[in-house]
Amino acid sequence: MTAGPTVALVDYGAGNLRSVENALREVGARVVVTRDPAAVRAADRVVVPGQGAMPACAEAMRGSGVEAALREAIARGTPVLGICVGLQILFTDGEEAGGAHGLGLVPGTVRKLPAGVRLPHIGWSKVSGPPPLHPLFAPLDGQYVYFAHSYAAPADAPGTQLTATHGVPFCAGLARGNLFAVQFHPEKSQQVGLDFLRRFVGIH
Repeated sequence: MTAGPTVALVDYGAGNLRSVENALREVGARVVVTRDPAAVRAADRVVVPGQGAMPACAEAMRGSGVEAALREAIARGTPVLGICVGLQILFTDGEEAGGAHGLGLVPGTVRKLPAGVRLPHIGWSKVSGPPPLHPLFAPLDGQYVYFAHSYAAPADAPGTQLTATHGVPFCAGLARGNLFAVQFHPEKSQQVGLDFLRRFVGIH
């Protein structure tokens, strides 16, 4: 059996990455958990996972040099996937913790979900998007996936493929060239999530 592509799973010190690592290994990836910019540059795929707060995650990536390596990887055409906070830090800024500066790879502001709904939004919600959807996202249309968040990117953000609703519609998945991101947790979304990660690992 041919070894799968190398996936750099970015460790920015925000929490346990084991569930994402295990899910990626299950779908055939060779996973390198790293905060080394050189490893990010060398990988076939890069995954920015989602735990912690947007400000701390963005600052950790800047301080470690991983932000610059991530920008180089995107420019070179390496497929990159952000998960949960890994989606949020791609945006220009956010409201969390009194204000956060993201990486500015996607224009827009990540805002707190509205008053009047239970926060954080934890559990299964349906995602959907208008055709034609990117092949990575098309099988997810109408599926239920697992969320855990209090902040979200706007539903009309550039590149939005999928939206979900919790009080208001929000961006649940986006694609801009070789940059992809999801607000939900594929590693916690059972077979639907594993199939999504398998498509990402195998993307060309």
